[in-house]
Amino acid sequence: MRILFIDIDTLRADHLGCYGYHRNTSPNIDKIAEEGVKFENYYCSDAPCLPSRSALMSGQFGIHNGVVGHGGTAADPRIEGAERSFQSSLYSKNCLPGFLRRQGFHTVSISSFAERHSAWSFYAGFNEMRNSGGCGMESGEVVTNQALSWIEENADKDDWFLHINWWDPHTPYRTPMDYNPFENDPAPDWITEEVLEEHRNMSSPHGAQEIMMYTNEPIPQYPKHQGEIKNMKELKYFFDGYDSGVKFADEQIGIVLEALKKKGIDIDDMVIIVTADHGENLGELGLYAEHATADNITCRVPMIIKWPGCLKGHADNGLHYNIDLLPTLADLFKGKKKTDDMDSKFIPGAGENQKPDWDGKSYFETLKNGKDTGHDELIISQCAHVCQRSVRWDKYIYIRTYHDGFHLYPTEMVFNLESDPYEQHNLAEQRPDLCKEGVYRLMNWHDKMMFTHPDGYTNDPMWTVIGEGGPSHARGYLPQYCERLKATGREWAIPELRKRHPKEFK
Repeated sequence: MRILFIDIDTLRADHLGCYGYHRNTSPNIDKIAEEGVKFENYYCSDAPCLPSRSALMSGQFGIHNGVVGHGGTAADPRIEGAERSFQSSLYSKNCLPGFLRRQGFHTVSISSFAERHSAWSFYAGFNEMRNSGGCGMESGEVVTNQALSWIEENADKDDWFLHINWWDPHTPYRTPMDYNPFENDPAPDWITEEVLEEHRNMSSPHGAQEIMMYTNEPIPQYPKHQGEIKNMKELKYFFDGYDSGVKFADEQIGIVLEALKKKGIDIDDMVIIVTADHGENLGELGLYAEHATADNITCRVPMIIKWPGCLKGHADNGLHYNIDLLPTLADLFKGKKKTDDMDSKFIPGAGENQKPDWDGKSYFETLKNGKDTGHDELIISQCAHVCQRSVRWDKYIYIRTYHDGFHLYPTEMVFNLESDPYEQHNLAEQRPDLCKEGVYRLMNWHDKMMFTHPDGYTNDPMWTVIGEGGPSHARGYLPQYCERLKATGREWAIPELRKRHPKEFK
């Protein structure tokens, strides 16, 4: 068996044709979806990049694996301490590529992710790691060339798992200046002139006036990436920039698939998985070109699985996490012969008799027969730009903010995603019953997480982030941002920011 794992950074599900988008952004992905199972409500448990991939690879929520942010103590996995064996449990029992190695697969990653975030634990379990070399700033063809080289040398072998990580939808938008397949296509129409003006008047790092987070200064080497959005023409150019990144990445997938076919690989008999680490706010909650919240837009990701012997052309509506993939794979491989090639078989005491402590649950029955295997609710978190935990259930999302990242978000927000998919109308004051429901679900989850910590751990890493001064992308920037607010006529926000974040001014 051969497995191709397509990992596109910052890919919104609703900007793919197979998920209903009006622009032709994803013909290759759409074709894969026709041959497999598409999950409509699939979420990263922890956002953004580093927490999400740490959760995916470990099969654990960030509150358990320790990685919930992009800096400080909570950007590294928990130290195992006295219980650690000769090899760590991440290597010997928990991680996604390590599990596949135990099934006899040769595991390969083509990605610059580990270097970008100093996330060396990401390499655990891979036989081969090829760094595409740009720390996530490289264009798609750089990654593709690495993939083509590996395919030419190895694809005709059997039992491999190939992880390829493209970055093109991620900021800064970096497709060639003359590349815009959507120049004549209308942009999404939910942002009107009135909505854009409202967004421009918000206190909002990575908002319409500060796409570069705290300034409007563009990056010279990335001329397609704007510093701010002043009018509807610039808004359309902004959407074109993101969607061009999606299309460019999709084209790279097509190149890889053609290369596999030329090597004589039967694509129909190969497993293909398409997903992302997180989505991207494109105006939702006043955020542009960033994945900075625990909302529906940032945390919802595509998941498409084409697996021989499983359903074709099926769409599942259940609620699922990225951490559900590992237990699903365990079910898919149950009963099959294992070939343990990991070094631990030669080292006494290295992870022997250890069972995985994954937090997700399998959706094997969904893939095989369409059975609803979704969760009753999902708890999703963000601690890199803001500190938020949210509950996604039924048609609602409840968002609780602990640190607002200088956006002045209220403590509670509730959105009806069925009638308000772009999260424009906060129902918290109108529907206190939904707030109570959200808090009840959140606290039940939190209690369960704290009671199931590994032995010796008693802390919630979100509170570690807050205790260390707040999210890494917000820490230390408020005085500078207040000067920007003064210069752009938004002084009204400064007193409230001082009230909420007095330590930032000391």
